[in-house]
Amino acid sequence: MDKRISTILFAIVAVLFIVACGDGKKKDNKQQSIATMEESKGDSTAYGVCGVNTAMHTLELVTVQGDTINYLFDVDDASAVKGGLLAGDRLAVVGYKNADGENEASLVLNLTTLMGKWRSIDKQFELMEDGTVLSAVKEESQPWTSWKVFNGQLVLNKDTFTVNALGGDSLYLENKHGIFTFTRQK
Repeated sequence: MDKRISTILFAIVAVLFIVACGDGKKKDNKQQSIATMEESKGDSTAYGVCGVNTAMHTLELVTVQGDTINYLFDVDDASAVKGGLLAGDRLAVVGYKNADGENEASLVLNLTTLMGKWRSIDKQFELMEDGTVLSAVKEESQPWTSWKVFNGQLVLNKDTFTVNALGGDSLYLENKHGIFTFTRQK
């Protein structure tokens, strides 16, 4: 009987140890990636995480440095927020001080929504968290290999795009060559 109890206790302790330790590769959601959170020289974009006190007309941005900046934005201006707002999502915000001295966001780009697999007629690529772009089409002559946000615009290699629209399943990019439509690849 004692042997059976000690075996059961040993099994319970072993299970608790495995659950508590996991595989030792815990992901730190607060870890900042190069592409989505790094501020470059000349970049007017503020990077951070959407705070829990974000509401209909206000945005709470917890910056990379740990500061909290509150922005106002016009909810009727559909062009101000691209990709939606959800607490914990990584954001890139371009803003200014209004006449009352308050921070006002002219563009909010949800980087969490932006990352992932996208496809069009001639391109298939994945925007990775570390700033790299994985291309699924091997025949491309100049595939995109890196991405970042600079002054509120998406930079893919040396191509700079304005994000016209960003949703859970669609992405519209524009540059001097036209408007490019992408859908989310599952």
